[in-house]
Amino acid sequence: MTAATPRPRLLVANRGEIALRIFRACRDLGIETVAVFSDADRAAPHVAAADYAVRLGPAPARESYLSVPALLDAARKTRATLVHPGYGFLAENAAFARACGEAGLVFVGPSPDAIAAMGSKTGSRRLMEKAGVPVVPGTPGPARDVAELAGFAARSGYPILLKASAGGGGKGMRRIDTEAELAAAFPRVSAEAAASFGDGAVYAEKLVERPRHIEVQVVGDRSGRIVAVGERECSIQRRHQKVVEECPSPVVDERLRARLFDAAVSAARAVSYTSCGTVEFLLAPDGGFYFLEMNTRLQVEHPVTEEVWGVDLAAAMIAIALGEGLPFSAESLTRRGHAIECRVYAEDPTRGFAPSPGTIAALRLPEGPGVRNDVGVAAGSVVPIDYDPMLGKLVVHGRDRDTTIARLSRALADYEIAGVETTLPLFRALVADAEFRSAAFDVQWLDRRLADGLLARGAERPEDVLLAAAGLAEAERLALGGEAAEARSLWRSSARREALRGSVS
Repeated sequence: MTAATPRPRLLVANRGEIALRIFRACRDLGIETVAVFSDADRAAPHVAAADYAVRLGPAPARESYLSVPALLDAARKTRATLVHPGYGFLAENAAFARACGEAGLVFVGPSPDAIAAMGSKTGSRRLMEKAGVPVVPGTPGPARDVAELAGFAARSGYPILLKASAGGGGKGMRRIDTEAELAAAFPRVSAEAAASFGDGAVYAEKLVERPRHIEVQVVGDRSGRIVAVGERECSIQRRHQKVVEECPSPVVDERLRARLFDAAVSAARAVSYTSCGTVEFLLAPDGGFYFLEMNTRLQVEHPVTEEVWGVDLAAAMIAIALGEGLPFSAESLTRRGHAIECRVYAEDPTRGFAPSPGTIAALRLPEGPGVRNDVGVAAGSVVPIDYDPMLGKLVVHGRDRDTTIARLSRALADYEIAGVETTLPLFRALVADAEFRSAAFDVQWLDRRLADGLLARGAERPEDVLLAAAGLAEAERLALGGEAAEARSLWRSSARREALRGSVS
């Protein structure tokens, strides 16, 4: 970039931790940043972190973060040249991507055609079949009526899964075990799909029992080069929503990895994919795998890939949008160790994971080797009820999975949030669970463990654990001496007791 060339300016059409993540990539690239905010987010950290900030409107997302006219007007006012959608909101909206192009803005993501092609679950299935990518047996398109679904189930066998054609995130999805369930389930799933996605179309797939959820990160540039950048294990889910992700998958060997990479690249090539994207697969117990969907955006769990493969996916997206080639090749990539991510939500695990809006009274993030915090809040931040309650992501990296779990356990013990309830107790229970540690799980495993009392059983910890923590604090006080040592000892003792209490609540 020469002195006469104006600096690019990028608007992030999103909020919270993903906006902050993209702003950091922009700073590394010498790109100016624009934040947008609703009235609920006026004092949010992402607003203060940008070079420019523009109010979009009231708190409801449809009047702010989902308002295409307001976003385009914000870009015009600040003379932004690029728009990054983040994830959620308008990230996989082909009409928004097209509107950005028509307004003279560079959309940081794939083409509108690629978004539209992969946005239809039934349409993408047909594309994948044509490309030779294995897919789960299913109806060829949206079902017209219950009779069509019953006919498919008779051919494939029960159980089947009803799914919203335009869906994602577990919404508009229901397991059907018998024909008697179909008549009532079909209109309910269709109504949920229409309410969530504005499209009531529903299709059916054969349900793969106890699969794992494996996804492959792909990155493509405008020259047609597409590279697979590792796979991620995303089987720890609650009601089809990812909770914990890791890279690499503990069950994928080199032979299976090569097959998954080939299938993912073929899927991306079928839509001439540019930018970062993720191809998701179901891995059956017998080793067979099936295309699930393609997310045409940056994933929430992208940091585990970055930590293991040594790449900056957010920066790569921006570079590709500016017309540059891929900053790496398949041959230049080297896998390094293991990484695990925990999605920290303002939810109360003791009350069915109910949202816990409020003000964060105190925040202490874990630190140390191999610990990364991608957060969108700070002490004093208000967690609104209006949006997804994710506060941030704790990402831990180590030389192997066992080391990473040990490091994660330590980081979770150091993690403190006061003022709102969070999912930290769930993660503390998970890292102590033998089945989690041995990777003996599937996509329904966490729901089964929660129903079986995963959190409640953790409360039956030996009393000597607390005594050991108190003894450690007392030893530190005696070793250091003085009033400062006394204060530090009391703080650490309190923090450790609270961490231990939280790990089993």
